[in-house]
Parts: sequence; C-alpha cells; structure tokens
Amino acid sequence: MIAPADLVKEKMHAIGIEDLSKTSIREISALADSLEKATGEKYIRMEMGVPGLPVPEIAINAEIAALKAGVGAKYPNINGIPELKNEASRFLKLFLNVDVKPENCVPCVGSMQGGFTTFMTLTRLKKGKDTILFLDPGFPVHKQQARVMGAPYVSFDVYNYRGEKLRTKLEEYLSKNNIACLLYSNPNNPSWICFTENELMIIAEMCKKYDVIPIEDLAYFGMDFRKDYSVPGQPPYPPSIAHYLDKYVLLVSSSKAFSYAGQRMGFIAMSNTLATTHSEDLLRYYNWDAFGRCLIYGTLYAISSGTAHSAQYGFAAILKASNDGDYNFVKVVREYGEKAHIMKEIFLKNGFNIVYDKDGETPIADGFYFTLAYKNMGGHDLLFNLLRYGVSAISLNITGSEHGNGLRACCSMVPRSLFDALEVRVADFAEEFMNN
Repeated sequence: MIAPADLVKEKMHAIGIEDLSKTSIREISALADSLEKATGEKYIRMEMGVPGLPVPEIAINAEIAALKAGVGAKYPNINGIPELKNEASRFLKLFLNVDVKPENCVPCVGSMQGGFTTFMTLTRLKKGKDTILFLDPGFPVHKQQARVMGAPYVSFDVYNYRGEKLRTKLEEYLSKNNIACLLYSNPNNPSWICFTENELMIIAEMCKKYDVIPIEDLAYFGMDFRKDYSVPGQPPYPPSIAHYLDKYVLLVSSSKAFSYAGQRMGFIAMSNTLATTHSEDLLRYYNWDAFGRCLIYGTLYAISSGTAHSAQYGFAAILKASNDGDYNFVKVVREYGEKAHIMKEIFLKNGFNIVYDKDGETPIADGFYFTLAYKNMGGHDLLFNLLRYGVSAISLNITGSEHGNGLRACCSMVPRSLFDALEVRVADFAEEFMNN
C-alpha cells in the first residue's frame, strides 16, 4: 500500500472531493499530485489524456524558421495560412480518401475550439434545431461547452446500441426534429471503441433523413492499430462518416496523433456541400447566410480571431511530411498501443475486466485509452482503493457512460520504467480484494 485510507480521505477533503465517481479529470490530477507529495512515491498516472511523446523535429524547425521570418509580429489570417490549408486538404485525401477543398479546412486552437465553434454555428443553422446529441461515452468538456453556450443537449451510451440497434436508438432522438448536430469520436475517448463501417452508414442514413449534421472528432486519427493506416494514398482508409454523407464536419487535432499538443493546433474540415449551404435562419446571428462564411468570419473570428501564427507553420510541416511519405506519424504513436497492451494484461490477470471490450464481434484495439472494472466494486470505491495503491484514473461516470463502476485509464503518461511497479501494485490490490 502506498497511501493509507485516512490520508486519501484527508487529501480529498482538502480539495473538496466527496464522490470520486463524480470528480473531474483536473481534480483527480490535483489529488494524485497531493498524494505523490505526501507519500514521496511516484504514482501510476492514468487520469490525464496527455500526449507522452516528443514533438517531431520537423515541426520545431518549421516553427523556429517562421518566427525568425517575423510571423510572430503579425496577425494570422482568420482563414489560416495557405500552406496549412493546402496540406490539410491533401491529408484528408491521402489518408481518408475524402475531398475537402483547402478553403473549407480552417485551423483552430485544437479540437476543443473546433468543437465549440462548430456547435455554436450548427445550432444556429436551422430555427428549431438547437440541440446537440452526444453519442457517449465521450469527453466530458464537450458537454461543458454546450452548457457555457446555453445549447440544450441530450446523450446516450452506445454500448448497448451497437450494430442495427443504433438505428432504432437514433430514430428515437432524431425524429423529434430538434437535433442540430451529433458528435462522436472515432476512436472513442474514453472507451477506445470504433464505429464500424455499417454503423457509420446507419448514422449517415439517419442524419440525412432528419437533416442533422454529424461532427466526427478525429483527435486520434489513424490510431486504431488493428489496421495500418499509415501509407498516404493507399487503402485501407479509416472508417469515416465522410464516405457516406455530403454534409459533415471533421475535427482533426495535432495533439495526439502528431504529438504537437502544447501549441494547441487542429483544423475544422467542413464538407464542401455544408460549407456552401445557405440558410436564412443564420441571419438571426450573422451578416451572411452561408454556413462556411458564418463559421469562419462569424463564430471563429469572435472566439479567437485566428490561431497562433508560427504554430500553423509547424503543423503544416508535419502534415506535408506525412503527405509526402517522409514522416510516418502512425508508426511513432504506435507506442501507445504497445504500452496499452502490456498494461491491460497486468490488470486482466489480476481479476479486472475491460468494460468496453468489442467493436461488434471484434476485440477493441490497444490504444491511447482503455476501460477497467473490478468485480462488483463501485466507481468511487474502485478509484479510492487504487489511489491507496498508487494508481490514478478517472471514473467513466463523468463521460456519460452507463457503467459508473468503471474507470478510464490512459497509458500515455505511464513510462515503461513504471510497469514493474504497476504490476506489483495491481497484484497487491487484487490480493486485498480478491475474496470480497
């Protein structure tokens, strides 16, 4: 044991935490920091979805060159620099087999800003359609964004609605004709499930039927390591809603797949059809009636008036090297999958189970995240007891999951040098609770 129960309770009380199953990621992180300091022991930190790999040198060099050229003294164009827009468009064609014009690829301050911008514009596109549907489990802060902007939202956990069951469930929500857009991540944060091609076809059919715009969050692009998506211009391509529908938004982030998190870079890709969609209802909030123009010059301009100038050159360099076949970004981040495989095995052999374990009949990939539960132990008790043994994670309860007894574990900030410690701590945990 690393921390006695009384110490964990003391530190929880100091932060104001009562129920760990309802505690935010940042609060869990603060609690783990406090326990590390009090015990002098390094915790196995699985709570934060923070990249753990170095920034590619090509991005660093490109950003330095841009700064030396003086871009730091100039406001970037709200549309983004041409180099980034062109490479973003090329990237979608080469790695997703999707045609999105450069003018419809717009840099943003990470996928978080991309989501906020898209939510705000889409919920104003059609009068009466102001509600967001989240296909959970999902990133908790997206719902916080909806609350901040005053947008109604609904959600359901897709765990029990895979395959054809998804159609009926979507019909239940979309048939009310108040849903403006729906959001999901693929691969999924926190469960690492991936929608199948058939499921994406179902989502596309339902969205078309009820005039709903899907937002596909590709923060973990290409990181379903069951297939090799690393060769530009060659199949296989990752499954995407963009293959089945002409109105959609894709969010691509530099943080995870490209290890460029600190610069807060990403891009919004509006389908060509959506970008040129006109609606008089947009005039209630904007000076224009074209969706793409409203998103860029209305919403995005009001939020940030552009994305960090030099970082755009860094991200453009990563995308160009990937597009040209000079940089294999998938090979680099495969380290996450390899670590997750080892860590999952440690938990499984000590009586834990994976909560979200399959895509259809196929076991989920090993990747950035995985989910854990232990026998009948509730989410609060499971996290509390793991903290006693020097292991931190977050509750699935805060992600919209129906499996509040489970936890989300992230492998990115756990160095291989701590795997032996993880094995000992999980075994000690299991020894205490195996007969309970």
